[in-house]
Amino acid sequence: MVSGITVGIMLVPQSMSYAKLAGLQPIYGLYTGLVPIFVYAIFGSSRQLAVGPVALVSLLVSNVLADVDSSGELYTELAILLPLMVGILECTMGLLRLGWLTRFISHSVISGFTTASAIVIALSQAKYFLGYSVVRSSEIIPLVKSIISGADKREQFSLFVLLLFWIHQIDFHYCILRMKVWIFLLPVSGYLVGNIPQGLPSFSIPKEFGLAKSLISTTFLITGVAILESVGIAKALAAKNGYELDSNQELFGLGVANIFGSFFSAYPATVANIFGSFFSAYPATGSFSRSAVNNESGAKTGLSGIIMGIIICSTLLFMTPLFEYIPQCALAAIVISAVIGLVDYEEAMFLWRVDKKDFFLWTVTSATTLFFGVEIGVLVGLCWGGFLAPLFIETSNSTQKHIHTMGLLREYEISLDQSGSKRGPEVERIRFVILEMAPVTYADSSAVQALKELYQEYKSRNIQTSTSSSLKAPQVTLHNSSSYLDILKERRKADLTADEMESSERERLTSKDADPVMEPLLSGKSHK
Repeated sequence: MVSGITVGIMLVPQSMSYAKLAGLQPIYGLYTGLVPIFVYAIFGSSRQLAVGPVALVSLLVSNVLADVDSSGELYTELAILLPLMVGILECTMGLLRLGWLTRFISHSVISGFTTASAIVIALSQAKYFLGYSVVRSSEIIPLVKSIISGADKREQFSLFVLLLFWIHQIDFHYCILRMKVWIFLLPVSGYLVGNIPQGLPSFSIPKEFGLAKSLISTTFLITGVAILESVGIAKALAAKNGYELDSNQELFGLGVANIFGSFFSAYPATVANIFGSFFSAYPATGSFSRSAVNNESGAKTGLSGIIMGIIICSTLLFMTPLFEYIPQCALAAIVISAVIGLVDYEEAMFLWRVDKKDFFLWTVTSATTLFFGVEIGVLVGLCWGGFLAPLFIETSNSTQKHIHTMGLLREYEISLDQSGSKRGPEVERIRFVILEMAPVTYADSSAVQALKELYQEYKSRNIQTSTSSSLKAPQVTLHNSSSYLDILKERRKADLTADEMESSERERLTSKDADPVMEPLLSGKSHK
């Protein structure tokens, strides 16, 4: 319950800010944070994923509708039509069990894309605190040129309000100062949010189906972002909390929620798109920051999402008149604060040390996104992960590892492959895991990331881990990443093979007082 309240309070200002980023009125952000949340709690599979409007999808909506007057009704109608189309595509992928496609999405692609997108999003908010118009674009060069060309028109008061909005991160006492000065600056601090309608969204069917053809490419792009962002976050949180995530159910849950949201004035939310489309929502998806807060606050079930929805519902019913005098530059500050954490320069440094090829992929993805737009960046990342990578990687071995559990039986003096044995004792508790690295000839950044996740999972279960018989190339890779992974600082280093383990453990395992515990030797495991 605490997690739901915490993230719900966080969602209210973020949803309004992201709606402005999408070129919509703030109320549509609240609509997007309402219906999709309830629907995803029913159809989704992640227990910690916080759904709703996010910065990346909002930027995509703004870019695809750049040629449409954002103040007109057509702009809003097209934004509401998007979640219906995205939701149908996501549901189709889920029903066709295409969740396996997420295995081909490299972590370096995701990091490069989100880093570049965060920079573009931050620059796109410049118009709200500089006090003059900035061109609407997802490319960095037009944005920078527009910002520089209008520098002589900047508004000092808006910049001051922006700084005041960030002061609360330094000390609580400054919050009081911020509130007092904010009230004083209201008449001169630029544009205000203005009137926000009070009440819940009404049911309506999206219009402008005749223009749906022009949104097909964006539908695929937003769905791609859903795969990159939502499913990636959900899988990471599932592994951290010790449960399995069904990627197909996740895609289906995202789709159903977005479809309903579009019928209640929501724009694409990528986590709950079908339901959102019935409630004027634009596409929704899983949020990095809110999901992290939700997990750290102790969320264990989908109940936290329902509580978030209740908070949004209460806000729409009783609190919207209070938001009328919020400066738009304050909402811009919220967006910038949220995306700063997405600039993952540490990942670039890690990739440079560990795997130059992955560093090259990170650089290409981020540069493409920065200089050619978010849409091209998504396509480059997805094309590499979905089409080019399988041409260079033996996916039958890398994604479908067959694991042989080798161990000692109490009655025997030999090692057996237990997968075909009917007399093998049940494992009561695994205390120690040795990764036999002799067959591993190459380890890239994804392998190092998988080892980190494996180590963290076993550490949470009080299981010790070690590696043995590693060849030179993987050893160099792991050594270069030692400053990045705690596993290489804390783990017990061993040089045990299966034969050595047999001789060192036989006496304990075959003793009369020993528990019938099988000490496994894992020869490999896929963590995609």
